[in-house]
Amino acid sequence: MQPLIIDSGAQLRELCQRMADRPWLAVDTEFMRERTYYPQLCVVQLADNEQIACVDTLAIDDLQPLGELLLDSQSTKVFHAAHQDLEVLHGLFGEVPTPVFDTQVAASLAGFTPQIGYARLVNELLGVELDKQHTRSDWSRRPLPEAAWQYAADDVRWLREVYLRLLEQLDARGRLPWLASDFAALADSNRYRPDPEQAWRRLRQLDRLRPEAFTIVCELAAWREREAMRRDRPRQWLLRDEMLVDIARRQPATAEDLQHIRGVREALGRGGTHASEVLEVVARARELPLRQPPPRRERQLTPQQEPVVDLLMAVMRECARRADVAASMIAGRREVERLVGGERELGLLQGWRGHIAGQTMLAVLEGRATAHVTGDAVELIEG
Repeated sequence: MQPLIIDSGAQLRELCQRMADRPWLAVDTEFMRERTYYPQLCVVQLADNEQIACVDTLAIDDLQPLGELLLDSQSTKVFHAAHQDLEVLHGLFGEVPTPVFDTQVAASLAGFTPQIGYARLVNELLGVELDKQHTRSDWSRRPLPEAAWQYAADDVRWLREVYLRLLEQLDARGRLPWLASDFAALADSNRYRPDPEQAWRRLRQLDRLRPEAFTIVCELAAWREREAMRRDRPRQWLLRDEMLVDIARRQPATAEDLQHIRGVREALGRGGTHASEVLEVVARARELPLRQPPPRRERQLTPQQEPVVDLLMAVMRECARRADVAASMIAGRREVERLVGGERELGLLQGWRGHIAGQTMLAVLEGRATAHVTGDAVELIEG
């Protein structure tokens, strides 16, 4: 089936009318963001059970019909590794298409490797080898070569087949309801709204800063985020993360002080940022109430609790093996440590994760179940 190349408003309206009221749509996007803060949407690929289309979003001024199609809550939108696609669409339409179905998440509950890539999943599930030579294409280039359009179309051509196959497998195992909470979290619009006041969370080694420096770096990170959004430039083009931390530590008062910090002189000249702007942020931050840096991760477990964590990790892996689910999809060691440390408001104990392993682990921890080694296997005994 040859894909339709949609590059006019009339074609887009006609396509969306034909695809309206479908129970599901396979969706993918191609975008560029190397030189911008906001991703530049270049192509949207769509497929239902009858047709495949590539929408040239750079050629069409009015994308409202596409928005209405994707935001129709009566139709499931199928993606693979949906987060970036949803971020792009949220930026364009102000909302996240719902409901969504992410084949990468679903595949992990069908026994495939966690975070499995699209090409590998298509190969393992359908036996099809995809041509990935256009993975790094410049999607903003026009005209796009024919091979690039075919590559883009393949991202939904086989996605619909993967979706239907996974639906069948998960339904047969009674696991489709398990996905509801994961997909609801994925479709939460709050995940895709930039918040400059929280931009400091992207930085590392903040627990080593004094409160004065931490207060300054929070203000610098928020300023950089707002400037990157305003200029539509990557935040690292303005000042790199390590420069923000160094400026916060040194607290420069003059342009000369600022330019003595490694790399800052070059960054200010290259990124169009004026020293006065940075110095104003630093000066203003020094007048604010002090903020406490996040605490260093301290050892919360006693030496006696460490082997308990090891035991519960073994129990979790055994439960995951029995359920044919990767243990990493259930919880990481840090969450198991929190369980042993007394916390109970954990994803590990909720939903399908709790059903598969979390509640069994809790029962072992509380002495309501035991774990034994029999031969070369772990045996779990309730009561």
